[in-house]
Amino acid sequence: MIPVTVLTGFLGAGKTTLLKRILTEHHGNRIAVIENEFGPESIDNELLVQDSDEQIIELSNGCVCCTIRGDLLNTLTDLKNRRQSGELSFERVIIETTGVANPGPVCQTFFMDDSVAAFYRLDAVIAVVDAKHGMDTLDTQPEAQKQVGFADRILVSKKDLVTDQEYEALRHRLIRMNPRAEILPVHFGEVEINKVLDVSGFNLNTILDIDPEFLKEEHPDAAHDHDHDHGHGHDHGHDHGHDHGHDGHHHGHDHHDHHHAHHDDEIGAFVFKSDKPFIPERLEEFLSGVVQVFGPDLYRYKGILYMKGMRQRMIFQGVHMLMGAEPGKPWGAKEKPSNTMVFIGRKLPKDVILNGLNQCLVQK
Repeated sequence: MIPVTVLTGFLGAGKTTLLKRILTEHHGNRIAVIENEFGPESIDNELLVQDSDEQIIELSNGCVCCTIRGDLLNTLTDLKNRRQSGELSFERVIIETTGVANPGPVCQTFFMDDSVAAFYRLDAVIAVVDAKHGMDTLDTQPEAQKQVGFADRILVSKKDLVTDQEYEALRHRLIRMNPRAEILPVHFGEVEINKVLDVSGFNLNTILDIDPEFLKEEHPDAAHDHDHDHGHGHDHGHDHGHDHGHDGHHHGHDHHDHHHAHHDDEIGAFVFKSDKPFIPERLEEFLSGVVQVFGPDLYRYKGILYMKGMRQRMIFQGVHMLMGAEPGKPWGAKEKPSNTMVFIGRKLPKDVILNGLNQCLVQK
């Protein structure tokens, strides 16, 4: 299976710089880069000055670059056919989405179309965020929020142009929007290529990593969290973390503060934890209902589940309405089985979902 990385990020964030490095540097990987021809930042002008009608160009470092003029499905099929016929050689694919794109449909392509799903494996969504303009972009561009919500890894560029406090304020905000993405500062697109490739964000068996800072904010008592803490008391604990004017974010623009309390009102995340097992049929019914109703606003959700009557943990995840689950490894002898689930999306009714999940637990 050919691993595919989806690269998103707003105009000017440094996506193109990163791509140029991938397409010119000798990193020993043969990568097919699919570029969405869009906007002034297109790579073509500088790098691919050949005026050929050919959409696919081989580069000196073994990479292949092609621009999408049709749709993604056609381009992927074309690349696949050329690779199978021996005309092209590449081991992985990076898809650059346009600055304003929602990565959701791009991700869905890899699950919906059988011929694509049989050949390509979606590895991760990487979002590039500009440290200097990131706050404003997130305030004004709903699509930028989507990109953060979908990401498995967030690369923050231009950190040298902001103060440490400004960087921390942005980092806090990104964590609240997406606590499962690792956040890495990058300088002029100089990121080790292995930080972009083989992230396994869509691999069901990868561990559910949630930023500990988020857990601390969500559940001040995360260490001994009990089910009935969920609804009340749980919310104000979460909100006081939001208003972090003391975080250095208030300099010169206090007018932000009143909406800083719900800075990320569009997109956010929450976590469900419980030591009680789920009743499998009940959970399945509830989750499929949630996905039917909130699918378009559910960006990424993932969990490690403790199911009644099962010695193994179940691992599940989804994108929008596509949900998958498979058994993971058995709970260890010294391990206390428990449930942890994270939901990331737009204006999700946190209490409704948390209460619903509580109803699916063995109630004794």
